[in-house]
Amino acid sequence: MTDYRKLFDLTGKTAVVLGAASGIGKSSAEALANLGASVVCADRAREGAEATAAGIRGQGGSADSAACDAANADDVNALATVVMKKFPQLDIAVTTPGLNIRKTILDYTEEDLDRVINLNIKGTVWFFQAFGRIMVKQQRGSLIACSSVRAVTIEPGLAVYGSTKAAIGLLVKGFASEVGRFGVRVNAIAPSIVETALTAPFKQRPEIHKLYAGHTVFNRWSSADEVATAVAYLASDAASYVSGSTLFVDGGWTGIDGPPTGLTQLNSGN
Repeated sequence: MTDYRKLFDLTGKTAVVLGAASGIGKSSAEALANLGASVVCADRAREGAEATAAGIRGQGGSADSAACDAANADDVNALATVVMKKFPQLDIAVTTPGLNIRKTILDYTEEDLDRVINLNIKGTVWFFQAFGRIMVKQQRGSLIACSSVRAVTIEPGLAVYGSTKAAIGLLVKGFASEVGRFGVRVNAIAPSIVETALTAPFKQRPEIHKLYAGHTVFNRWSSADEVATAVAYLASDAASYVSGSTLFVDGGWTGIDGPPTGLTQLNSGN
């Protein structure tokens, strides 16, 4: 019989998480380490990345930190060099940074467009190239990117951001088709609303915070930890036959047509 617990065990695995200073990246690094992986925590904010790594070490895990701007190809390639000097092989590579400049298309400037595309799309490509080459050479590995529910559902001011997140889903499919024969898996997660330091300002506007919560079937925001568990699954051998997929961790946001309002009573008895 298959040992299903062992499939989720990352003991002896190695990982790099870009965006590990905060939010989903931080929780992803912690989740991978908690399941046994040795992790390099990378972020443009080096102090934040080191704080995450220190927290992991404080819990008995194995973690180091590195500085990396996800929108800079040279930085990402340098990170790959650092990682391979530390590890004999790389099993897991996760990238979570993303940028949203909330403006209508008519208001977008060329600088706005460049900033969003450079990080969200180009940054994903640089990451896939740098760490995909390593994994192709070693004939194994799991690459995980970060999309969003905004890849498929939209509202005014999010068209450019949403289009980049949709592009990530197609990059995942395309790259999976190219490297699958080398034993490399490529997937993405797609969160909806996540309680992080970046989204904390929404709590200052309770009506907006509540409105977004109402778009989920649970009527609440998720924690970063709840998204990180999906990352851990895609990183593990439990997902050995999963590639080219985007896993939605959205509380049912994309499964319903708008907020589940109007349902005033639900009979649960016989």
